Amino acid sequence: MNRFLTILLILCFFAVTAVYAKSKVLQIRVESAIGPATASYIKSGIEYAENNDFQALIVRLNTPGGLLDATRDIIQSFFNSKVPVIVYVAPGGSRAGSAGVFITLAANIAVMAPGTNIGAAHPVGLGGESDSSKVMYDKVTNDASAFIRSIALKRHRNVAWAERAVRESISASETEALKDSVINFICPNTDSLLRAINGIVVETSSGTITLNTANAEVVEHGMNWKEELLSILTNPNIAYLLLLLGIYGIFFELYNPGSIFPGVAGGISIVLAAYSLQMLPINYAGVALILLGIVMFIVEVKVTSYGILTIGGIVSFLLGSIMLIDSPFEFMRISMSVIITAAVVSAIFFIFIVSLGIKAQSRKRATGKEALVGEKAIAIEDIPVNSVGRVKVMGESWKAISEEKINAGEEVIVLGVDKMVLKVRKKQLMNLN
Repeated sequence: MNRFLTILLILCFFAVTAVYAKSKVLQIRVESAIGPATASYIKSGIEYAENNDFQALIVRLNTPGGLLDATRDIIQSFFNSKVPVIVYVAPGGSRAGSAGVFITLAANIAVMAPGTNIGAAHPVGLGGESDSSKVMYDKVTNDASAFIRSIALKRHRNVAWAERAVRESISASETEALKDSVINFICPNTDSLLRAINGIVVETSSGTITLNTANAEVVEHGMNWKEELLSILTNPNIAYLLLLLGIYGIFFELYNPGSIFPGVAGGISIVLAAYSLQMLPINYAGVALILLGIVMFIVEVKVTSYGILTIGGIVSFLLGSIMLIDSPFEFMRISMSVIITAAVVSAIFFIFIVSLGIKAQSRKRATGKEALVGEKAIAIEDIPVNSVGRVKVMGESWKAISEEKINAGEEVIVLGVDKMVLKVRKKQLMNLN
């Protein structure tokens, strides 16, 4: 009997401990444009939450939008997640714009902080499309509309509002979004969010889960080095600078074959730039204008145009840089300060530094046999007419021949070099000529 009571008390203890044990919630922060780095970050966050027994994953969101392909990857991760996913648009002043609308609607629970907004999900340029024809416009819009309807239906949200967000680019404040059944709660902070969702039953890929978050501990999960690197590479400003470095590196390798380093650095930069730019809506007329501007800078070095080529190169470079990324979204454009700085630096670099390089190449060689021509030397022994003697030039002893007799100790001038024998003449006679 005593043994039975002991076992019963132990079981009760463990049961009470399990009930009141502090649960954990994982939180990640998405505070930039949606791209491959974001998709990788969210996916790794979900996997980490699944493998470490977290109650749920909170995606703290503030984004102007991003790439549609990356958005699809994120939503697939949400739908396949074994842990509940809560998207929290916060803090105040944040937004879930464009691609952020799709992500918010796809969450198991959607929450917004006071002073936030959601909407304007029209897919203009979201996938990097450069085709602006009506056929392509309708095709992309219809595809995005069907996609967002399926998300809203799966998560039991307002399907009509979701489609209008795509077709009409409507937006809503947090109160309007709650009223229209776009989101589930309005919460001013994470603690209030955890209390609000406590006890809610959600459907995941592994079945239904009842959330126990009232006293949950929030654990932050940051990007790893690979995701940080991807995030940097997908920045339009970084892509632009990599493109320029690649062009410069390859140009200098072709101009000075065998330099190796400029070619290697340029090749790596071009590959990285290609990776970055393939996710952005590139205008190839912009690329052509940048190349034309660089060609004008190079020609200015060799042709006297009284500054016309320089001005033309700067104008062409600036216009090409502005046109390079054809997107209506500010977060996908190259910063004007970066463009102006790159144009000025490029002009200075090509006009001054390259010109110095050309002048250096045209100068008399400072090494080898050619460097001895015109140098002064001292005869260290008598040199008979048309016979070989020895002279000292630049600290070295050389065989020398002369058409006149030269006595030891006399100063001579080197006229040329023939098979390691110097042709010399007395300095006095050289000066008379």
